Parts: sequence; structure tokens; C-alpha cells
Amino acid sequence: MRRADRLFQIVLQLGRAKRTKARTLAERLEVSERTIYRDVRDLMGAGVPIEGEAGKGYRLRVDYQVPPMMFDDDELQALAFGAEVAKTWGDRALSDAAERVLSKVHAALPPRLRPKLALSRMHVPDFHVPDAVTELLGVARTAINEKRRLVLHYRDANGGLTERTVWPLGLVYWGGAWTLGAWCEFREDFRTFRVDRIQSARMLSSRIPETPGRSLEDYFAVVSEQFAE
Repeated sequence: MRRADRLFQIVLQLGRAKRTKARTLAERLEVSERTIYRDVRDLMGAGVPIEGEAGKGYRLRVDYQVPPMMFDDDELQALAFGAEVAKTWGDRALSDAAERVLSKVHAALPPRLRPKLALSRMHVPDFHVPDAVTELLGVARTAINEKRRLVLHYRDANGGLTERTVWPLGLVYWGGAWTLGAWCEFREDFRTFRVDRIQSARMLSSRIPETPGRSLEDYFAVVSEQFAE
């Protein structure tokens, strides 16, 4: 958890109970008590009205309200653009989730900021994305989340059609195409498959075994070396 997120969680926790001890906060946030004491001290120094002391617990002043979610113009454009990418290039479930995120943010924004979210001038057209690609993304994403093997019928750059059984590790968007990073059982090595060249994908019931050296981090390390060459 990022420190900014942890600080926000501390404020939320202290606003829900009469008094909360540092030990309780440390257990909930999976950090040390020393970290909690330091965070509370920094929050108080920043003007957050926290009452209490070490050993006896802390609480927010009763009349204190957590500030509403606020964004500046650039942050709103970044949020809208990211959601547009998810809606356009993601599978159907991810696209629907992006719509829900924007709806929740729109509802939480102050009225004066809502038009700026709606009037974003950054768009990601969806008329060039084949339905077959978004469907394959859904299959691949499910297989990654459930750690299941995939059987791919794949057409390579030369037009040749092959069948591969792979361990899907991650989907990578390159600003124009999606690729699937995977461990290929046939090649016994990492391989990158363009999603728009996958003719079909079938998820197997067998799960991907936990194998050292075959993780998503290992895949990115190999890809980074290839780009550096």
C-alpha cells in the first residue's frame, strides 16, 4: 500500500470509532506500530485534528469531516482518458466496469466539476476494434486471474497457423495493440502473442503451477533485455 493511501485509511479508521489504538491500526494496515505513530504525528503536523496519545488510542475530532474527493483539470482528463481506454480496448466486463467507475466519480464530484469530466476532449474511438479481439481479451483475462492454462490457435507474422499451450501471465497494451505475455510449453520459454493474431483461445481446467523463474516479473525482465539489445 502506498503511504498516501495508508494515511487516508488511518483518517478513515479514526473517524469510525471513539478511540483506536496504534496496535489495532498496525494490524489492519499490516505495518509496524512505529509506522503508525510516525504517520499519526505527520497527519497532526499537517493539520488533521487527531486527538489522543500513544498507548491510549487516537480519534478524530467529532466535528471533522474527511474532505470530499477532489481533482484538478489534468487529473479529471487523465481519469476520463484512462476509462476511455478501458472501455474501448478492454473486454466487455472491463468496459462495463469503466462505465461504473466514471458513474461513481461523477456522483462524488462537486457539481461545479461534473461538466469538466463530461466535456473531456480526449477520446479513444472504438469503431476500429474488432469484437473478436475484445472477446479474446476476456478469455485471456479470466485465465490470468484464475491461473489456468490456455490453448491458443495462433497465426504468426508469416501467416503460419500453430497451436500452443501457454501459461498466461499478463496482458500488455502498447497503444495500438494488445499482447499476451506467456510461458510457452512447446518452446519452453517466454513468448509474446499479439491478441489480434489469436484465432481462438480455450481455457483448460488445469491450473498454472507455481514455478520459479516463470512469473510475470520474470517475463518483463526478459522483454526488457530484448528491448535493450
